[in-house]
Amino acid sequence: MGAQARDGGVNIAVFSEHAEHLELCLFDARGQVELGRYRLDGPHDGIFCGFLPGAGPGLVYGLRAYGPHRPEAGLLFNPDKLLLDPCARQIVGHFRWDALQHGYPLDDPQGLRVLDPRDNAAIALKARVPVPAAPADEAATAAAPPRIADADVVLYEMHVKGFTMRLPGIPDALRGTYAALAHPAAIAHFKALGITTLSLLPVQYAVDEEHLVERGLVNYWGYNTLGFFCPDPRLSLTPHDPDATAAEFRAMVDALHAAGLEVVLDVVYNHTPEGSELGPTMSFRGLDNSSWYRLMRDDRSRCENLSGCGNTLNVAHPKVTQFVLDSLRYWVGTMGVDGFRFDLAPVLGRNQYGFDPNAPFFTALRQDPVLARARMIAEPWDAGPNGYQVGRFPGRFLEWNDKFRDAMRGYWLRRGVDRGEFARRFIASDDLFHHDQRRPTASVNFIAVHDGFTLADVVSYARKHNLANGEDNRDGRDEELSANFGVEGPASDASITALRLRVRRAMLASLLLAQGTPMLCAGDEFGNSQQGNNNAYCQDNATGWLDWPAAEADTQRFVSEVLALRHGEVLLRHDRWFVPEARAAGAASIAWRAPGGGALGVHDWHDATEHALACVLSPASAVASVAAAPAVSRFDDAADTDAGDAGDDADDDPTDDARGASRLMLLFNPEAAPREFLLPPGRWQLALDSSATLAPSFMATGGSVDAPAHALVVLRQSAFSIPD
Repeated sequence: MGAQARDGGVNIAVFSEHAEHLELCLFDARGQVELGRYRLDGPHDGIFCGFLPGAGPGLVYGLRAYGPHRPEAGLLFNPDKLLLDPCARQIVGHFRWDALQHGYPLDDPQGLRVLDPRDNAAIALKARVPVPAAPADEAATAAAPPRIADADVVLYEMHVKGFTMRLPGIPDALRGTYAALAHPAAIAHFKALGITTLSLLPVQYAVDEEHLVERGLVNYWGYNTLGFFCPDPRLSLTPHDPDATAAEFRAMVDALHAAGLEVVLDVVYNHTPEGSELGPTMSFRGLDNSSWYRLMRDDRSRCENLSGCGNTLNVAHPKVTQFVLDSLRYWVGTMGVDGFRFDLAPVLGRNQYGFDPNAPFFTALRQDPVLARARMIAEPWDAGPNGYQVGRFPGRFLEWNDKFRDAMRGYWLRRGVDRGEFARRFIASDDLFHHDQRRPTASVNFIAVHDGFTLADVVSYARKHNLANGEDNRDGRDEELSANFGVEGPASDASITALRLRVRRAMLASLLLAQGTPMLCAGDEFGNSQQGNNNAYCQDNATGWLDWPAAEADTQRFVSEVLALRHGEVLLRHDRWFVPEARAAGAASIAWRAPGGGALGVHDWHDATEHALACVLSPASAVASVAAAPAVSRFDDAADTDAGDAGDDADDDPTDDARGASRLMLLFNPEAAPREFLLPPGRWQLALDSSATLAPSFMATGGSVDAPAHALVVLRQSAFSIPD
């Protein structure tokens, strides 16, 4: 699909199920002068095609679609509007908001029922045919992509420009670009931190919404994709040279691969910038509105808005499924990326009845040989009815787990989260993910992401401060789970600052040591703040860029130490569901304990006055030695199962559980005062104290330990020290 240089010319194929005919319109190199029109052959099963001999790379073109204009049927053909090829590999021009871009006259009271006869070719975006690119695995400069085991993955969500604009060591000429992300200064930070996989906010060609342009702002995050095969030129050293932009992107991926880092792209296949039925006619709408978009069943003149952005791509249509798969294959096969995070992913699996984990798109995706090695991550909610689908995605999908976020924040901020909810989320939310051969790694754990408060702001602001976005503070999530500890924003009181830091470190340790796949939001490792703005999507400035000059070096070192502990202890990144200690039988086990050492009863799990908690992780080789310990209790109410019960189903194979690893005891104390914890027999050595209160040389043989306030403590017991 699209236009490609081959066989001494250019071949083009375009989908439209309802068009009567399509025209290929050729333009000069700058896209200003129309040079000729050619009628494409077809339709053949919805495909219009043609071959232009003698043409080659650099050819600039647009499309015109002829067909019925029946808004009540969802058909909005208007041949006076030049259309961008949905499969364009390169885009010429810059989109300008203008009444000419609409298929109907904006000032006519009849609206969609009237065609606008004015030609918009002078200002419309055009496509350009690229030089054929070698597959990523065949390119002369390509570095072999890393092969990172699922259990070892640590995600790092980041914005290319926001990360590099103020990063020390980046040459000024490179800042904010793909090339900057490939610079040794950036790679050195990733490697020192210990993350494995970059999750980049959208890098596909995006368009700024009209309301932002009117306010002098931009869509900084880029969640408004139009060019699904094009790297965003705004992040390029050479934004007016698409060939150089693509080469820069590929060089970035190669450099990151050479450093052992994976690259995952945040992709937006749920909507386009054409907005609602009253939006502009840029591409999809003019080619076949009723096929490309989901329309309301009771009024097909209106778009179904499951994305919150005015329209919803109709991925249930076979050709739209093909389009999405072609785009994904392009980014893996040609640009070399390692996977995708799907924005508002339930849209991809919706049919006329709602979300279906066995939808055709998911079936096709699981069968695709090019995408077989790609990481797949879902944002498992959209803006439509029954849009919350956490835990229901198929196969090897990982899923963002917002329940983990809320539990960790609520527990450490003392905001209504009991020990039962905290424990369940800490062991990878078995109530959501332990089914159909899914592993704990399916749960992508996070505490902060691009959308919402940064971690520093979670402990500094009790309410959002989004006035700079120009929407009277109406945008962004209301009542976000946070606490300011007595002062809104920066505090001059050193005790408040110290308390905030201690709680942040406890939350960071909880995130990075929990079972599942951890995801760190860029900047949280050093205390980055957005001054209380929890929706900085339009802040392409110091608010949205990482504040490297104010970075906390000690916090950054702490995160590196926690990740080193995670990488060094297999039980902290275990890719099997833990078995309760009493039923371990040769598998790695988990046991939850009250501070006094006893098992937890139903009341204990849900006691609103007690929050301190401990868990013991034991490798398979240690099970026989600790069998005499008190059996872990069960949650007995109808809503819960045992927080340590994950993994005792028949589908778990104990033979590949960790053996010979250290036994670990994790102490969680969210209280404002130290808490005494009784220790099991054996010699215990300090592996981590998030509060940095205990002496690094701390060691105990039985007895007890006082866990500091607002802290997570990890104790290690080597296999050889376990008592008989």
